[in-house]
Amino acid sequence: MPGQALRRESTNHPFIVRNKDICGGSPIIEGTRTRVIDIAFEYEMLGHSPDEIINSHPHLNLPQIHDALSFYYENRDELDQKVERDQEFTMRLKEKFASKIV
Repeated sequence: MPGQALRRESTNHPFIVRNKDICGGSPIIEGTRTRVIDIAFEYEMLGHSPDEIINSHPHLNLPQIHDALSFYYENRDELDQKVERDQEFTMRLKEKFASKIV
């Protein structure tokens, strides 16, 4: 897509990129729509091993999983704060539109 390369932001990680047009600019595994934060959630909160994560995401490989986790740990505060902001926004929407949500 023309201009898309201009929106792509490289990182210090070979498999991780940011693109404002993909997943709202959240860091993703390049060539996918898999967000770093989703991999970190599976590892941290669900207790999945990297091999188990691959079973859930067969389009990924072990180096990509490890790179996503490395990126997460290097940027944990920033990524966790984004998750908190997203959750707060979702809660405000639920409160605002509670009568319309079935």
